[in-house]
Amino acid sequence: MRSSGRNNDSGRGNYRGAGGGTSQPKAGGKRDDKQQRAGRPRPEERRYDVGGTGGPGGKDERGGAKSGGPKSGGSKSTGSRGAAARGGAKGGPRTGAKSGPGAKGGPKGGPQRGRGQAPARPREYDAQVEERNRARHNKPQIKTPKTFGDEDGERLQKVLARAGMGSRRACEELIDQARVEVNGQIVMEQGVRVDPEKDEIKVDGLTVATQSYLFFALNKPAGVVSTMEDPDGRQCLGDYVTNRETRLFHVGRLDTETEGIILLTNHGELAHRLTHPRYGVKKTYLAAIQGPLPRDLGKQLKDGIQLEDGYARADHFRVVENTGKNYLVEVTLHEGRKHIVRRMLSEAGFPVDKLVRTSFGPIALGDQKSGWLRRMTNTEVGMLMREVEL
Repeated sequence: MRSSGRNNDSGRGNYRGAGGGTSQPKAGGKRDDKQQRAGRPRPEERRYDVGGTGGPGGKDERGGAKSGGPKSGGSKSTGSRGAAARGGAKGGPRTGAKSGPGAKGGPKGGPQRGRGQAPARPREYDAQVEERNRARHNKPQIKTPKTFGDEDGERLQKVLARAGMGSRRACEELIDQARVEVNGQIVMEQGVRVDPEKDEIKVDGLTVATQSYLFFALNKPAGVVSTMEDPDGRQCLGDYVTNRETRLFHVGRLDTETEGIILLTNHGELAHRLTHPRYGVKKTYLAAIQGPLPRDLGKQLKDGIQLEDGYARADHFRVVENTGKNYLVEVTLHEGRKHIVRRMLSEAGFPVDKLVRTSFGPIALGDQKSGWLRRMTNTEVGMLMREVEL
């Protein structure tokens, strides 16, 4: 007669037993139950267990033996359960089973790689990757055509406006009137680009100083030394341009007691040509002397006066004013020797009381006051450059 299982504990033991064994008393209850279940994997372990035991009989996951093998619970089965337990229920690394004729998983002769492990790359492959990266970053820079990049130079009207020839609109009108030429060619269209450092630009035949050059005219007073610095502390030309960041230098000299125009610039080539005898730039002086004067004084000066350092000739001579014995004469010459005018007139028998230089080439002193410094206009600079073939 079958027991109801309510008072008999052996019924639950038979129900949980491993395949038809004899009933077990409850004494020792939980411990005996754990021992019986030790040979069977848990459901989650059974589900994710990969490795199977090698051998001719193989192992059935559900606890039975395929062909005469021992029941689950042996040493190999326990090892498989332990490996699956260490991997976790889900997502753990799968460890390969031992190779054998009855093994279920992984390639023969080696363990199966885990799901979370990246395959190791050989060093040769890493070296190739590094070489490719270096080659990519060390490529030579490709020069794009001018159509896609910035065009060289600046617009002509912009250069002219910066040089002080007027507004951009006024400079465009100069171009429309065919008054502007670049490197000897008259420009007839707008938007022409030029290089201010290399191209020669002229307006009405006069060169435009497009570079960062400075040109000044100073009416030097008497008593000022014609140097930019004076070691003795005397007043010099440098005192009039102390607030200029660009270094300037004077074109030629005037002796300390001579007044008049003297040029200051930072254009070295222009300064050199203006003082070179080859170009013969004329300078005009007004000299106050005492008379009476002979009629042939001008002829004597033009023919030449013998000085201690050679002959000196005047290009032009005329009497400007005469009040009694006081004469104001104008002398023009292209030489630039020291005290040349004073020495010529003194040698002719008429010492100079006062001397003023009224013009240097095409640049006239005009009504500029003594001690005043002014910036030269673009027209004056152009005339100076034309004078010395610049």
